[in-house]
Amino acid sequence: MIQKRDFYINGQWVAPAKPRDHLVVNPSTEEACAVISLGDQPDTDAAVASASAALPAWSATPPAERAEYVKGILAQYEAREEEMAQAICLEMGAPIDMARDSQATCLPWHLKNFLTAFEEIEWVRPLGPHAPNDRIALDPIGVVGLITPWNWPMNQVTLKVIPALLAGCTIVLKPSEEAPLSSLLFTEFVHDAGVPAGVFNMVNGDGAGVGSQMSSHEDIAMISFTGSTRAGRAISLAAAQTLKRVTLELGGKGANVIFADADDKAVKRGVIHCMNNSGQSCNAPTRMLVERSIYDQAVEIAAEVANSIKVGPASEPGDHIGPIVNKTQWDQIQAMIAVGIEEGARLVAGGLGLPEGVNRGYFVRPTVFADVNNDMRIAREEIFGPVLSIIPFEDEADAIRIANDTQYGLTNYVQSQDGAKRNRMALALRSGMVEMNGKSRAAGSPFGGVKMSGRAREGGVWGIEEFLEVKAISGWAAD
Repeated sequence: MIQKRDFYINGQWVAPAKPRDHLVVNPSTEEACAVISLGDQPDTDAAVASASAALPAWSATPPAERAEYVKGILAQYEAREEEMAQAICLEMGAPIDMARDSQATCLPWHLKNFLTAFEEIEWVRPLGPHAPNDRIALDPIGVVGLITPWNWPMNQVTLKVIPALLAGCTIVLKPSEEAPLSSLLFTEFVHDAGVPAGVFNMVNGDGAGVGSQMSSHEDIAMISFTGSTRAGRAISLAAAQTLKRVTLELGGKGANVIFADADDKAVKRGVIHCMNNSGQSCNAPTRMLVERSIYDQAVEIAAEVANSIKVGPASEPGDHIGPIVNKTQWDQIQAMIAVGIEEGARLVAGGLGLPEGVNRGYFVRPTVFADVNNDMRIAREEIFGPVLSIIPFEDEADAIRIANDTQYGLTNYVQSQDGAKRNRMALALRSGMVEMNGKSRAAGSPFGGVKMSGRAREGGVWGIEEFLEVKAISGWAAD
């Protein structure tokens, strides 16, 4: 079994102040694969003190030099990328091919995009031609606490750590205790890249412990959190006492609006997207809104596609989906499938229990409900599993009404060959992101939502600016 009890504080691996073992469970086998330690207040305080001490020198480091350290992290990843894929596969159950092709590769994708965006940052710029002696300067916000989830571990670690480093902030990272192995490896990358001691610190812990201690710590200027809306509320309340900046990337219940003139792959594409990563993505299109005239055909296709999706152990190669991360999540998903049945939705694929031929592991059957209405719990609550709800709509106005009738607002999707209609929909939908006709957002595009999905903007220039303060200066001496 992997033994990783130490934390990374002030450039060194150090033992926890008080041992508190936590088992990391392989969700494909339900067996422990690693043991870490969960930190407590002394560990949090030591990490914050280290970051505070390192802040003056790091914030004064020339931006170009900070970028060189970040390039060093990329070089470490490129030398050890298979280790990263294996860690993610083991800790949270991403099938190994997906871990290699989609999960681990989030690190170089986002890191390179941030380096490109970094070149656009103007650290001191004129206010405007009307004020020749005024300047706007950008300063790092200070010590930042970063709390990351288990579902896309390197995606979220990279989206937070890299822009914070580039901005000149110093860091305390608390990865999810469910999936800490990839972050421990990432920490080795940071260390081996030569990032100065104290600039980056990593303490394992749970939300109630290290997470809440960071959120209320008076020496942390900002918390960036990705996770559940429930936890986001708790963090906001804890952070309010110290008036720190809080950026939240929370849940979603994305609508995938499929019009009658959509291309013939739209339904299949939507089902596969929903089931990707075993449905454990906040931006998954879990509500499929289908125009009435093609509704019956869409339900038939969706059921066929879901029934064709294979489920299997993460360690096996292939295009199957893997397990849910843990027993608690599995139980919650099963409960919501039961709710859908009780509410009267029509089960057309999947359902309760383990997939056929499976007797261990936290596997969920790819499930599709038809004849759902937007008042049902399965249409309103984030299930965070491979469960799709299909809802009919009458026309464009009806689609907008249903899509926007949710507490969430992360990503919505539109499928239509009518460009003017797509544009109208994109502007009318209340969400931080809209993707149309299967086209992903381009490099440098911000990721984030509105309403109960939080209001963070991660990625590109916006992702770096999250970690900067704006300073207005008058009386600037002209060159």
